[in-house]
Amino acid sequence: MSNFSRAYIGLGSNLDQPVEQVRQAIDELNQLPLTHRVSTSPLYCSSPIGPQDQDDFINAVAAVDTQLSPLALLDQLQALEQRHRRQRERRWGPRTLDLDLLLFDQLDLDHPRLRLPHPEVHVRRFVLYPLKDIAPQLSLYGKSLSCWSSALPASDSVILLN
Repeated sequence: MSNFSRAYIGLGSNLDQPVEQVRQAIDELNQLPLTHRVSTSPLYCSSPIGPQDQDDFINAVAAVDTQLSPLALLDQLQALEQRHRRQRERRWGPRTLDLDLLLFDQLDLDHPRLRLPHPEVHVRRFVLYPLKDIAPQLSLYGKSLSCWSSALPASDSVILLN
C-alpha cells in the first residue's frame, strides 16, 4: 500500500479487567481514521515498572498501517486512552489503558510530545517479546530484538498468556 506507514503500538492495562481492556483496544485500533491493524501479538503478563503496590500488567503490541502523521496517530491513541477512562495520577501508576507509539517506519523523531523510537523499547521485556512475535526482522539501534531481549536481567520476567 502506497503512502501508508507501519507503526507499532504497545498496549498495557492493569485495571478494570485488563485482559478485556487490551483486547477491546486492539479491536478499536481498526476504528482509527486512515489506519488499520495488520497484526497483533499474544498477550503477556508482567510485573509493574515503578511502584510495586499495584497489580501486574497485561501487555501486547499491535502493528498498524496508517496514513496519519506520527503526532496525529499519537493524538488518536491518547483519545482512545481517554475513552477507556485513563487517569494519569502518578508516574508508572495503575491504568485502565496505556498506549505507547513505539516505532513509526524507520523514523527518528525527537519532539516535545513524542520520541521515536520510544526511548524505553529496547529495555522492556514486556515490549520486546510481543514486538518480536509480530516483527522478528526489526532491529533497534543496529541490534536485533532477540539481542536486546537476551541482554535484559532474568528478574525482568513476562509470562505468555495466549
